[in-house]
Amino acid sequence: MTDETDTSKAERVAEAKRIAALNTQAQAERRRERAAQKLRENLMRRKSQARARRAGGADETDGLPAAHLPQPDDTETSNSET
Repeated sequence: MTDETDTSKAERVAEAKRIAALNTQAQAERRRERAAQKLRENLMRRKSQARARRAGGADETDGLPAAHLPQPDDTETSNSET
């Protein structure tokens, strides 16, 4: 009688482990799907930005120090300084 009880208990434990493994696999699959979706969204956004730049709709640069375009006077001054 204890052999039957031990066997059924072992079967229940094994079944619980299989279910836990399936749940873990399902969670991992959902995580991969979410990551893939985020990557697709990011790629679409980057492509859209690149198309906008090619079309001349680049980001606004007002007020940025790096947006300073060299003037003809600037190049003459920098050349004579070197």
